[in-house]
Amino acid sequence: MTPRTGGMALLTLVILLLPLVMQNAFHYDIAIITGLNAIVCIGLNLLIGYAGQISLGHAGFFALGAYVSAILTDRWHWDPLAAMIIGAAVIGLLAFVIARPILKLKGHYLAMATLGMGIIISIVLNEESDLTGGPDGMPVEAFHLFGWEPSGNLTWYWLVAGFLLFSVWMALNLVHSPIGRALRAVHGSELAASTMGVDTLRYKVMIFVISAILASLAGSLFAHYSGFLTPSEGDFFRSIEFVTMVVLGGMASIFGSVIGAAILTILPQALASLHDYEMLVFGGVLMGVMIFMPRGLLPTITGFFTARRK
Repeated sequence: MTPRTGGMALLTLVILLLPLVMQNAFHYDIAIITGLNAIVCIGLNLLIGYAGQISLGHAGFFALGAYVSAILTDRWHWDPLAAMIIGAAVIGLLAFVIARPILKLKGHYLAMATLGMGIIISIVLNEESDLTGGPDGMPVEAFHLFGWEPSGNLTWYWLVAGFLLFSVWMALNLVHSPIGRALRAVHGSELAASTMGVDTLRYKVMIFVISAILASLAGSLFAHYSGFLTPSEGDFFRSIEFVTMVVLGGMASIFGSVIGAAILTILPQALASLHDYEMLVFGGVLMGVMIFMPRGLLPTITGFFTARRK
């Protein structure tokens, strides 16, 4: 069994067994939010970990996907599935238009450009109160599919879990394809990749669009699950949270994205009993992991066992 199929089988097993140990609606809520965060982080890891292109504004795509679904279903009474698909298409087109100029930048210039993009999206969501409800937020219609409406936390858990498994499967196939090899070449050296005939800008734009679409779809699911949206879902701190999840779990590691999302979603809840010391302990844990595991959790752990086996 390869690490790829073994990891997929282990993730599927964990998802199947989790409902046996979850005891209440709060546990299901954390699991569902973890799954949605992991979907965003998978797309972001394709961009940062494999293509080497930083983005500090991906929460903007997450929030846009959520708001497009909310507006189309609540104001214009669209079918939720059609709203999700149209939202993903519109945001993919927006990402394509944005990507071509900003992905010509490198390093901190690229980081600042994506940060500016995220701030603009956040401002629009706050100011366009006629459409988005402004800072007060807006309600979202319940999700339904061909007359079926998911009700209860368990149903939502399986819905998000299915989409998460599909996202992991899609990302694994992508990184083990010629596209994945091209992305790793771009990450290693754009000049060398270009010399070997790789259209570096094309591949960077492609992966930027894919990551934005994944964020949009996760945002749409979040909107219908939560039933209410506020512009805080697209602010700068949310983008930093997504990047931190990717780095913590492990760059260029699809399963690491899932682990990073799980830890940073669950840990604040586990530390809530510490009250005033919660953020102190939380920050200490993150610093410790980055100091002693600079490659991220999963690559460091797998590297350790590989070295021991040799």
